[in-house]
Amino acid sequence: MTQVNPTELDVLEQNPAPESAIPIARFITDFGDGLLDAVRTQNPPVYDGTPDPRREARMDRLLRAPFPAQREVVQAVSRLLFDADQPAAVINAEMGTGKTLMGTAIADIAHLEGYPRTLVIAPPHLVYKWRREIKQTVPEAAVCILNGPDTLKKLIALRGSLARPATPEFYILGRVRMRMGFNWQPAFAVRRRAMADDDGKLRVGEYAACPSCGALVTDDDDRPLSSRTAAIALDEKRSACPACDERLWTLVGRAGASKPKRELLLGALRQIPTIGDKTAARLVARFGEEMLAGMLEDNLFEFINLMGEDGELVFSDAQARRMERAMANREFAFGQGGYQATEYVKRYLPQGYFGLLVVDEGHEYKNEGSAQGQAMGVLARKCSKVVLLTGTLMGGYADDLFHLLWRLHPQLMFEDGFGYNARKSLGAAQMAFMREHGVVKDIYKDSGSDLSHRTARASRAAHRTGKGPGFGPKGIARFVLPLTAFLKLKDIGGDVLPPYREHFVDVAMTAEQQVAYTRLQSALVTELKHALVKGDKSLLGVVLNALLAWPECCFRDELVRHPHTQAQLAYQPAVFRDTEVMPKEAQLLALCRSERAKGRRVLAYTIYTGTRDTSARLKGFLEKEGFRTAVLRASVDASKREDWLFEQVDRGVDVGSAGLSGDRVPAVGVQRLHAPASLPPQLADRAEAGRGRALPGLRRQRADAVPAADGEEDRGVAVDFRGYAG
Repeated sequence: MTQVNPTELDVLEQNPAPESAIPIARFITDFGDGLLDAVRTQNPPVYDGTPDPRREARMDRLLRAPFPAQREVVQAVSRLLFDADQPAAVINAEMGTGKTLMGTAIADIAHLEGYPRTLVIAPPHLVYKWRREIKQTVPEAAVCILNGPDTLKKLIALRGSLARPATPEFYILGRVRMRMGFNWQPAFAVRRRAMADDDGKLRVGEYAACPSCGALVTDDDDRPLSSRTAAIALDEKRSACPACDERLWTLVGRAGASKPKRELLLGALRQIPTIGDKTAARLVARFGEEMLAGMLEDNLFEFINLMGEDGELVFSDAQARRMERAMANREFAFGQGGYQATEYVKRYLPQGYFGLLVVDEGHEYKNEGSAQGQAMGVLARKCSKVVLLTGTLMGGYADDLFHLLWRLHPQLMFEDGFGYNARKSLGAAQMAFMREHGVVKDIYKDSGSDLSHRTARASRAAHRTGKGPGFGPKGIARFVLPLTAFLKLKDIGGDVLPPYREHFVDVAMTAEQQVAYTRLQSALVTELKHALVKGDKSLLGVVLNALLAWPECCFRDELVRHPHTQAQLAYQPAVFRDTEVMPKEAQLLALCRSERAKGRRVLAYTIYTGTRDTSARLKGFLEKEGFRTAVLRASVDASKREDWLFEQVDRGVDVGSAGLSGDRVPAVGVQRLHAPASLPPQLADRAEAGRGRALPGLRRQRADAVPAADGEEDRGVAVDFRGYAG
């Protein structure tokens, strides 16, 4: 960035712009169309809005037809990848615009263009959501999950099937499984040999040897290694025999003894809804281990439709429905495996075996040294084309894009000179990228010569650099616009999604609650000021957390201590007893009664679920009112939370409560369609409302929010944010 000298500002003030100068806003208004035409002439777009008829016909055959705006994005990305023959493309679209659907449609078109297999990298809790959406979108699609302990077995099977498939094939790999390594240990044979020592005397000892050819394992000086020394030396890195290239290491199973197959099978059966310990044991005794294990691994629907000797179905219709829904998000495997999936793809599958790589939540792979970022880069090089899906391409800093671009399009970075140096490092290239396209702050500190040098004129100067937010227009034009298709919710159309409104409701404290809060606030702010005068900033977080949390948790005593000295800073006794309802809780109960009268369920979010647990208290008050209530805890695995919500619906639960704190229970990608009334009852300040905007499940459908036409169901979506006033 260019800094303006103060003297230059004086010159500008003394010499104002001439009267003939045109303001930039007016210039754009008057000449904007001509400028745009000139830009289009000099830099013609890859996709000019004219769709490819073959690809349009391909999208017409999908089971779920994309909206017109989504079709435009699919056409543009397909034109870039397959017609312009670029290696990578980015879809930067807002949440709710259907990135999964667009990625699936591009993969289906890739099959049409000669790229039959698609590898999808997804967050672990979205792996089965991807499989479900692919099955619901692409007819006759074959979907394979590479996210379980049998991943290595499936990859080995892929190595033997190199023929081009007739239908689109999708392989979905969880990003955690993608980066996981494997355990290994040295492996060698032990041979007793008589060897001369330093004094020339023959001594019999045990020496390490190659298990294949029998050659002795030697060190760098070509001296044989004893078995004890070899166990240490070969444990540093994986080695091979120099004579026959036999590996001198072997895979090691995970810690702990492996369980018997019967125990593994019983554990798998107990994960299925409606099957407990006794039912699982009865099924194994009746049908046998081999039969049930084969069904769970290969044909889940055969298990759901299991029949007894009398020809009657073992499970009822209600049980079958719950099982079918649960098994859509689950996979069973009875093997073991810890070999890194990325390593196997790199070493043993041919280049271009996967024609297209789809990277979901692509911004998660931007860090330089992260294992998942490096693994994604390896897979991108093994695939012919890459599509990255994200809602936040960059976080505001230029280096957010540097390593992501290197993994997506290294040729582009090489062309601009951002390559490896002689030491095989990208550090200098990253700094050059920041200086050319971003903001770099050079900070100089000169303590002066009088502080440390009495007789010399040397000065103590320090220089350090730091990055600042910003990305220049040249970088956007060079690295972002040529690769990226953008989509906003408003581009899809107003009739696609229901109207959305947010309601901020102030809740007044009781008089006693307000007095107690003012007293606690005064004591803590005073302590904070005294600490800041001394240069102690350790109380900032303590005071902020205590003052935000107390209005929500004033049913418990509040004792605030110094984080280092443990000295008492303030103490406030509880204002409400366990049986007394606080003002905000009273409003939540009123809302639940109103929604129940309309036949609707409620999903409420609460901030405090750990030490200051409020969900159990809410559950108690709701159950006293006759509501059937369930609490979604952080202990529920992220991949099973959507199924947990459906299960509560089946049980007839009226109110669901979930945490909205550090555990981030409402994770991305979880759809909550059975709870039209949603309310975050405990938002301590307005800053929390911003987080709610990013959660699709925070919605409340209200008849008074958006009027519906005669004979039509109200589709208005509203979210209530309630916080204590003041």
